[in-house]
Amino acid sequence: MSVVNTSNRARIIIAALVLILGAFWAGARFGPRDPAKVEAVRLGGSSGAAQRDGALTEDESINVHIYHQASPAVANILTKATEYDFFMEPVPIQGAGSGFIIDPRGYILTNYHVVEGAQSIEVVLGDQSRHSAKYIGADQRNDVALIKIEPKGKELTVLKLGDSSAIQVGQKVLAIGNPFGFQSTLTTGVVSALGRTVQTSQTTFIEEAIQTDAAINQGNSGGPLIDSHGNVIGINSAIYTPSGTTAGIGFAIPINTAKSIANDLITSGRVHRAFLGVETISLGGGLGGALDLPVQEGLLVDSVTKGGPAALAGIHGGDRTAQAGMRLFHIGGDVIVAIDGQKVANQFDVNLVLNHHRPGNIVSVTVYRGGKKMDIPVKLGEREGN
Repeated sequence: MSVVNTSNRARIIIAALVLILGAFWAGARFGPRDPAKVEAVRLGGSSGAAQRDGALTEDESINVHIYHQASPAVANILTKATEYDFFMEPVPIQGAGSGFIIDPRGYILTNYHVVEGAQSIEVVLGDQSRHSAKYIGADQRNDVALIKIEPKGKELTVLKLGDSSAIQVGQKVLAIGNPFGFQSTLTTGVVSALGRTVQTSQTTFIEEAIQTDAAINQGNSGGPLIDSHGNVIGINSAIYTPSGTTAGIGFAIPINTAKSIANDLITSGRVHRAFLGVETISLGGGLGGALDLPVQEGLLVDSVTKGGPAALAGIHGGDRTAQAGMRLFHIGGDVIVAIDGQKVANQFDVNLVLNHHRPGNIVSVTVYRGGKKMDIPVKLGEREGN
């Protein structure tokens, strides 16, 4: 009886071993395999970035790429100045705006009105590094200024300057700046219009302005307007708004204008601006009729700068004094009605014409002398100072 039981037990053990070995063989052949290569994946690393990028649209990817490429070169410009109150007590004034690096030596373009009157200028770059800045110069008429920081061995990110003459209405643009002190802010929009002339103050204007609906607010002034290839096409400068905040109508100075100004400032330390050398009075408001002049619109030459371009060309200033209200002026001089065929009715019109010329250029100035109309060639001089 014990022999039979031992035999049965042996057969059961053998059968169990066969089943176990068979299961192991099947699992090894058909079950999950160990990976051929084992790597550690960093959480939130390139794999996470790739997944995030994969979730972006093509347009969003362009925005992200341009922002990461350009934001290190966009500067937050902080200024300090001193004004005096009614009691002649000094009052510290702080200002803020934007700018952007255009040269690895530390040159930064911005608006003139951002740094106007500043006694000290500090620049905060996208990496939060802070630098003292030096005022190099400006063209007040075009509201463009150049400042400089010292890199001190630091490799600066530089923005590439594009060609503002090639842009078209409808193309996408991006604005980066520091609105209301919020550093490195990106807004997007399109070019809404081109070729506008926008007067931003009594002495400054934007000629061939780029109009955009990209949000521009206080603090954005001086920041770059960038195309979808990452090239700067303008300097954000002004907005049209009844409330002081963006209303979808912003204006940028064409970068081609700024490039010429920056080149003058870097190479010679001054802007080479054309100078006519006349003091004039607009004939608007019926002054032409009151003075019995042959035209009702134009500029009466009150005086000419001694030894200046107009004087050397033979343009005459007034030779006798008249008074209108509390104002004294000279009459009897020439009346300028056009320069190079473009009608001029005020000093703003003259500035627009001169903005297209350099010192040494010859322009044709159309005047009335008495009842006689004549064209006088004038070789333009160079204006001293800002």
